[in-house]
Amino acid sequence: MDQAQAWPEDAVEVGRILGAFGVKGWIKVQPFSFDASALAASTTWWLHLERPGMPTRQALKVLALRDHGEGLVAQVEGVDGRDEAERLRGGLLSVPRAVFPKTPDGEYYWIDLIGLQVINSQGQDLGRVIDLIDTGPHCVFRIAPPGIEQPSPKQERLIPFVGAYVLDVDLAAKQIKVDWSPDWESEA
Repeated sequence: MDQAQAWPEDAVEVGRILGAFGVKGWIKVQPFSFDASALAASTTWWLHLERPGMPTRQALKVLALRDHGEGLVAQVEGVDGRDEAERLRGGLLSVPRAVFPKTPDGEYYWIDLIGLQVINSQGQDLGRVIDLIDTGPHCVFRIAPPGIEQPSPKQERLIPFVGAYVLDVDLAAKQIKVDWSPDWESEA
């Protein structure tokens, strides 16, 4: 474990340590995504763990990684026994956004969509994406209306992330174009 490396500016939380795996210091990891490729793409994970006597943030060098059930198991440098691995339980793992694998055309990481401005086909500003909800069949954007940082549930708008409503996603312009009306204008 390396405490000297600086925390990456583009760090994204991608998993959690569930505890020890075996007796040789391996750890069980729960990825926050069905596709754990972001964890697999990085040889260094960034651990955030608040424990007395331990640094809050530190780098973990990944020596080995493999699938195990619905999660992963990993061997990290400097963790040589079950007790040491168990002390990492509950730690949150981040990796730099820059190491995420490239997505196919038309697919996006949620982290890249949050904060994008949403405009409709008439050019009206509908707000910005504050989160996404996975409903199973498709995702749904949670939109904060213009000028509102933390909307109440009544103020935010939900727009399904499906082709019928989402016309274009332009990451470079930080904008999503949708076929949707600004329905909150009618609520006075």
